[in-house]
Amino acid sequence: MINNREFERYMPEAHDHLRQRPSLWSYTRLDGWLLLLLFLLCGFGLFILYSASGQDIGYVTRQAIRMGAGFVVMVFLAQLTPRFFGRWALWLYVIGVLLLVCVMLFGVGAKGAQRWIALPGFRFQPAEIMKLILPLTVAYYLAHRSLPPSFRHIFICLALIAVPTVFIMKQPDLGTSLLIAASGVFVLLLSGILWRYIFIAVGIGSAALPGLWAVMKDYQRQRVLTFLDPESDPLGSGWNIIQSKTAIGSGGIDGKGWLSGTQSQLDFLPESHTDFIIAVVAEELGFIGVLILLTLYVLIIARGLVIAARAPDSFGRLLAGSLTLTFFVYVFVNIGMVSGLLPVVGVPLPMVSYGGTSIVTLMAGFGMIMSVYSYRTMLLK
Repeated sequence: MINNREFERYMPEAHDHLRQRPSLWSYTRLDGWLLLLLFLLCGFGLFILYSASGQDIGYVTRQAIRMGAGFVVMVFLAQLTPRFFGRWALWLYVIGVLLLVCVMLFGVGAKGAQRWIALPGFRFQPAEIMKLILPLTVAYYLAHRSLPPSFRHIFICLALIAVPTVFIMKQPDLGTSLLIAASGVFVLLLSGILWRYIFIAVGIGSAALPGLWAVMKDYQRQRVLTFLDPESDPLGSGWNIIQSKTAIGSGGIDGKGWLSGTQSQLDFLPESHTDFIIAVVAEELGFIGVLILLTLYVLIIARGLVIAARAPDSFGRLLAGSLTLTFFVYVFVNIGMVSGLLPVVGVPLPMVSYGGTSIVTLMAGFGMIMSVYSYRTMLLK
């Protein structure tokens, strides 16, 4: 395993070994396969959103505009080199943490949570951009050290992960804080961290569970209790998960038909156009529709991991790999909570759930992954 400096030393040899005829996509600095899969996923998302939103074309139009903005951001970031991102990593981390402090001081809230900063004409959620900034910062730090990392470097990375995670938990936003922590931990795992450190971390995490329960808000505790026994309060906290499982089970193999779902169209299913939208897919398109959606997700994740594996240096491999695995966690957690396998933590289904900041952030992440791809393509010329 070599780091950035070692790669630069052997650049001529690597250049000769990897030389091949450049493709058309190499000039656009975009990965054609990944771009096609994202288009298909977004198209599927708009298709099901029309039904999940009660056939409100306004939702679809706003979502399409956000997706378009996301694609613009993705294409722009793909033109930059990973070295450019690395040069700004620490500054972006400091700015991101300061924005989280601003949220605590004078952020705007909704439903008991203070998560947004309001600006004239729009508002945004700083926690979303930390999903990109944190893995970028940890990857940059580790890529300039010997790998696998020593205990001292692991400790520093854990401190970098802990700061934004704690701030976001205070908003409170347990789901996003866990996703952000996971994005940083994935960088450590991809860096070749020794197994004994992993076992130690698992032991410490298990011992800390009672403390985590103590600091959780009442509604967060109720979510865990509802996950364990949703039928204990079927008309209250257990309503969401009971209705989502009913919708999923009623779809069968081929579903009830597009726009024909009873749970979603008759408003039995809450948040049908956001967090619980995959229940609409299962009810109206059945197992076949869910399988098509999961296939798109698997192909996108596989392509991201291939790009990471082929990255010419440690920084690109760690960055692309961690961003891809974070995308996987999005999918896994959302499907797990809607199907009753995980507690409800308010994580949207990527590119399908209605939302603004999360879509643009995810597309920006894929832009950074394509940057790693395009950097390798430039070396092949």
